[in-house]
Amino acid sequence: MDSLRDTLLIEEYRAGILECSHRGNICVVDEEGRVLMHAGDPHARVFTRSAAKPFQAIPAIRAGIKEAYRLTDAEVAVMTASHRAEDVHIDVLESLLSKIGIEEEGLVCAPSLPLNGKSREALLRSGGQRRRLYHNCSGKHLGVLAYCKMKGFDLASYHEPDHPVQQEIVETLAQLAGISAEDIGRGTDGCGFPVFALPLSALAAAYMKLACPDRIQDDRTAEAVRQITRAMNARPELVGGSGRIDSALLEDDNIIAKGGFKGVYGFSLRRERLGVAFKVSDGSEEEWGRIILEILKQLDYSKRELMLKLEEQFPAHILNDEGNAVGQTETVFTLKK
Repeated sequence: MDSLRDTLLIEEYRAGILECSHRGNICVVDEEGRVLMHAGDPHARVFTRSAAKPFQAIPAIRAGIKEAYRLTDAEVAVMTASHRAEDVHIDVLESLLSKIGIEEEGLVCAPSLPLNGKSREALLRSGGQRRRLYHNCSGKHLGVLAYCKMKGFDLASYHEPDHPVQQEIVETLAQLAGISAEDIGRGTDGCGFPVFALPLSALAAAYMKLACPDRIQDDRTAEAVRQITRAMNARPELVGGSGRIDSALLEDDNIIAKGGFKGVYGFSLRRERLGVAFKVSDGSEEEWGRIILEILKQLDYSKRELMLKLEEQFPAHILNDEGNAVGQTETVFTLKK
């Protein structure tokens, strides 16, 4: 990403003195995938990280794993999750693991501690150990493994870029993003899966189709998207977790949303038929709530209840460890047409 083309998004003040600033790029597209509004470079090339998870679930759902394994909405939702290994997440993941009938050691994501602080403390106090299921990407891995087992594909190499399921994933993402698979850059994500690099505008276009599956030409893909996004909205707490922006946004059935590590975020609006993608250049996630709230304000989003909830959950004032206001966050970008 060309840092000379990004723009200032957030300024943070303490005692009236500028302490931090965060730059980045934002892109808003219409239902045709055309750039409608932007801040900075709408075509900046970014790694999707976990913002790709709803798309990575499509091939498996399209192939019929929900019916084959009799999966619930909760089990579908956790396939798109960057979960925090709270009890509600682990209960669903254990059920999914049991239905698929594979061993936890078959997951290539590293054994981890829960990301949720209370869950991590409870585990350590009880003498518990790291588990692969605690990894925040374990639901995504289980979804792909379920597909592999159903189709008789090799399980040991399910994460390799040349595996048939991984090839199907990148082809599906390319179709929804409106670009060729050859134009998608590929690396390795923290969990061991392939990770994709594409223009923000293409990611925003793909997110628009999550909200508006009628824009997807292939009927089976459109139906898979409907099943996945319905599950995400039905069980938002499973996609993120306590205090997470993903879960807060998904409580609104007009929104599909998913963030990724290193500051990338995608969301879309069903009624308005818009797709949005942005990236904080320094990789920070702390500013997501304020950035999303400001984008929604500038789009004149009408659901006041959600706006008030986001304002409360992600306030402009900066708190110290005792919960006292000691500073202020200011959004300083304007979306341009």
